[in-house]
Amino acid sequence: MATQLSVNVNKIAVLRNSRGGSEPDPVGAARAALAAGANGITVHPRPDERHIRVDDVARIAAVVGEGAEYNIEGNPFAPARGSYPGLVELVRRVGPAQVTLVPDGDAQITSDHGFDLARDAARLRPLVSAFKDIGCRVSLFMDADSPDIERVAEVGADRIEIYTGPYAHAYAHGDAAQALDACVRTAERARACGLGVNAGHDLSQQNLGALKRAIPFLDEVSIGHALIGEALYEGLAVTIRNYLAILREE
Repeated sequence: MATQLSVNVNKIAVLRNSRGGSEPDPVGAARAALAAGANGITVHPRPDERHIRVDDVARIAAVVGEGAEYNIEGNPFAPARGSYPGLVELVRRVGPAQVTLVPDGDAQITSDHGFDLARDAARLRPLVSAFKDIGCRVSLFMDADSPDIERVAEVGADRIEIYTGPYAHAYAHGDAAQALDACVRTAERARACGLGVNAGHDLSQQNLGALKRAIPFLDEVSIGHALIGEALYEGLAVTIRNYLAILREE
């Protein structure tokens, strides 16, 4: 099975919220991405609703439909606040195919590290169980070369998502070999434990091909920031087709 492309539409919501009103609408972006061939849509709602809002989550769920996957990312430890009902309740309302758990907080501009399961495993187990009871596949956001990869299955999760930010940073500086090797080792350790392997963060048309060639069994990549930026110049449909072509390269 080819590596799946899930398009993160958070940046569309950032543009909308910067001006107020309803445009550009992340629902329209999700619909256009799927029409261009994307395999799924990712959203990462945060309690402060700085980009994707609670109402966006349900509206996007309505357009994903059959034949594509909905992936909701979020911090399972963040409590309900204002209109944000907490991640478990938000996921229960829409029943996505996958939930990706990420240990981020309000102070982080973007996700920048994976879980420390020596610290978080006991808290995660009942939450992972709750998501599984809803019917979701569960993926944990993990650092490359984390010592805890083997513990991911112990908490009940199905996949890891390798945090590829350090790899992308190294690639941009022309010295990605060590960071890429770390991603490969992590993927192979996860696979040996029976886990699926996703990857995401700062992936782009420039660095995705090398990652895919090194980890041909990647299940899914979730890409938003670079993809939306590139689409400003090439158009969304063309950009998505470019990513799909990279993922299909042998």
